[in-house]
Amino acid sequence: MEIVHKEFENKGAFIAQSEGKKAGEMTYSKAGESLIIIDHTEVDSAFGGQGVGKKMVFAAVDFAREKNIKILPLCPFAKAAFEKDASIQDVL
Repeated sequence: MEIVHKEFENKGAFIAQSEGKKAGEMTYSKAGESLIIIDHTEVDSAFGGQGVGKKMVFAAVDFAREKNIKILPLCPFAKAAFEKDASIQDVL
């Protein structure tokens, strides 16, 4: 499983790919220079139960730590992932 990060002007996405197929996508919006807002997470049903969503959340956390920015998880999936794992709450 590979997570690809794509950035646009005020938006971005973490896209999970497996063997050339899109397994999932998590999108965000930039809110200034120091905050991203995760607004949607979607996993292809063929990849359900394989931790794809969690891998995308961890990719966002790694990105936030590297860029020294914060994350506001508005997407219910991302919000739940942050609530369950104290080890990634430093970027909230």
